[in-house]
Amino acid sequence: MKKLLFTCLIVSIVYLAGPIPAWAHHGYAAYDETKLLSLKGTVTDYELANPHSTMSFDVKDEQGKVENWVAEAGHIRLMQDEGWTRTTLKIGDVVTFFFHPAKNGSHAVDLVKVVLPDGRALWAHSSHDQVPTDKEK
Repeated sequence: MKKLLFTCLIVSIVYLAGPIPAWAHHGYAAYDETKLLSLKGTVTDYELANPHSTMSFDVKDEQGKVENWVAEAGHIRLMQDEGWTRTTLKIGDVVTFFFHPAKNGSHAVDLVKVVLPDGRALWAHSSHDQVPTDKEK
């Protein structure tokens, strides 16, 4: 009995002394949540995944130069709840992206909503505040 108690004590100490995983999220501090912009672009990559779904798209600037953009969206369950599937976007689709831009001016964005080629709009953000109305598509 003493041996079992001693073994349990040692296992407990080792377990408690080990590293404790931290469940953290980076948040959205890198994005300007006060601004909502939109761009029409051609999808170059799309991944419905955890912890964030991502999509890449190309946009031509005023001089005709192609700019590559990357959008971060919600986790897979959120996206599915909003109507997204793994085949919602296809490479080559031209869609309108509504997003909060990066504060540092990079082409990485926090995606809010997408208007698909067929005119359907899908949310990609965990909150529907500060989002475009259907008239802003």
